[in-house]
Amino acid sequence: MRESPAQREEETSEFRYIRLHPAWYCFIKHCEALKHGEIERLKIHQGLPVVAEEVKKKINFMKGE
Repeated sequence: MRESPAQREEETSEFRYIRLHPAWYCFIKHCEALKHGEIERLKIHQGLPVVAEEVKKKINFMKGE
């Protein structure tokens, strides 16, 4: 039986597609938007992120921020 090009590409690809729970997706998007700062505490319930506390942000006064 011959493999289709898509099957061969999937086996050699560096990326794997997985299903991601909406809570994890939301957390990842928040981290992307944060860019700089720290998440002090992350609460997990049944394997899913529930609450994150963003406590500190670094401010560089030399750059006039």
